[in-house]
Amino acid sequence: MNNLLPLPILLPMLGAALNLILSHRPRAQRVVSIVSLLGVVIVAGTLMWQSYHRGVQTLWVGAWPRGMGIALVADGVSSLMLTVAALVTLGVLIYSTGQDAEEVRRATPVSIFHPTFLLLCAGVSNAFLAGDLFNLFVGFEILLFASYVLLTMGGTGSRIRAGSIYVVVNLLSSNLFLVGIANIYAATGTVNLAQLSQRLPLLPDNVQAGLQFLLLIVFSLKAAVFPLQAWLPDSYPTAPAPVTAVFAGLLTKVGVYAIMRTQTVLFPGRPLTDLLLWVALATMIVGILGAIAQSEIKRLLSFTLVSHIGYMIFGVALATISGMAAAIFYTVHHITIQATLFLVAGLIRRVGGSTSLERIQGLAKVSPLLGALFLVPAMNLAGIPPFSGFIGKLGLLTAGAETGTPLAWAVVAGSVVTSLLTLYAVAKVWNRGFWGEPQIVEVEDDDEPDEHEGKLLPPVMVGAAIGLICLSLAFTVFAGPLYAYCTLAAEHMFGPQYVQAVLNGVPTP
Repeated sequence: MNNLLPLPILLPMLGAALNLILSHRPRAQRVVSIVSLLGVVIVAGTLMWQSYHRGVQTLWVGAWPRGMGIALVADGVSSLMLTVAALVTLGVLIYSTGQDAEEVRRATPVSIFHPTFLLLCAGVSNAFLAGDLFNLFVGFEILLFASYVLLTMGGTGSRIRAGSIYVVVNLLSSNLFLVGIANIYAATGTVNLAQLSQRLPLLPDNVQAGLQFLLLIVFSLKAAVFPLQAWLPDSYPTAPAPVTAVFAGLLTKVGVYAIMRTQTVLFPGRPLTDLLLWVALATMIVGILGAIAQSEIKRLLSFTLVSHIGYMIFGVALATISGMAAAIFYTVHHITIQATLFLVAGLIRRVGGSTSLERIQGLAKVSPLLGALFLVPAMNLAGIPPFSGFIGKLGLLTAGAETGTPLAWAVVAGSVVTSLLTLYAVAKVWNRGFWGEPQIVEVEDDDEPDEHEGKLLPPVMVGAAIGLICLSLAFTVFAGPLYAYCTLAAEHMFGPQYVQAVLNGVPTP
């Protein structure tokens, strides 16, 4: 039993409640939010250390008998995801405090932004720690409720339109998730993941396949996996930079994490892996082709986000320890890189007045620092050696080659092509937006007036972006120990450790 497990959920919730009380004191709200997330970082790091040295950490919440109540579980994967998510959300929150008064009033009103942001963090933490499907559903709903507010903050026409699409898609996925939970409970009498791992194999094969397919549809919709990805590029680019950064970094990864649990704890017998490999290949190719067709930086990054979800699904679909280890490593790398690039896109808008490549040019001369802030994570995203993006992709390619099937080799080839096209996409942004002589054209956009064109970069916002870049570089410097950790976590995902830790003392059905 580990009583630390509820804290990553409770601390942001308590911080959100306190921020509502302090709605007319913005400075106090910022302090409360930062302290709350610092607490989550410390607790998550502690859980990560404990899960590595002492095994899977569990807590049955409340006084319910074991096997009947809500279980919170932290193993190597969930504690690593939780730690990286806490660090990224803290960095994004610090970035948001650097916005000036007018931008805060128009884009991220403090009285609304801080409690909603903390509520979103609580939902993400709950999803990572959930030991049963219904609590996972609750985590999704908490973070989605908060994301609806954050996405439409400011009430501009473009944000309301994007928010409407986002709400409809996620309401659909939530309803499908409830249908799936109801069917699983009807078939097995439980929704606890560890208990399900013992009861699902007793069902007929066609029933197992139907339940697995339904869960994969739900989680693929939340992760923006092909062919269920069309909503994402239209939803994310309209939000303020801090909101877009945390959405791009975290929300789709919660869906990927849920797919990992589905394929290892619930259905570990390699079913539907060929289907997932085809889906991974299609997600990579469709996403990156969409990216290279864009001339607006945030939309381009949104399509690369879709594309690189395909790499994570590739590792999961291989259904091997090496593939899962590479998928875990690539996921935590991508959380940091994608959030950083969207924060830098916010800084590009401040300096250039736009994120459209048709309207900006020569930003490297206007602000060499901004050029460096974009170039480092962009090269990491493209997988240029020796960055962590290269290490993660190399791990995935190696795992695919070890599997050796024709389909696995096809996805390996698609991964290489996608990586080259990613390099082309970010090089296009550099050549058209940063290279050449400065030429900034006034933007005609009634929804997003550009009060900040030509302003200096705020030190707090730059510092937050640099902090996240340093975190991504740490994944490169300490890639050896981190990859070893991911390999051990993958071994435990395929082994009995998770189930044994949760069901310790629970009678076997």
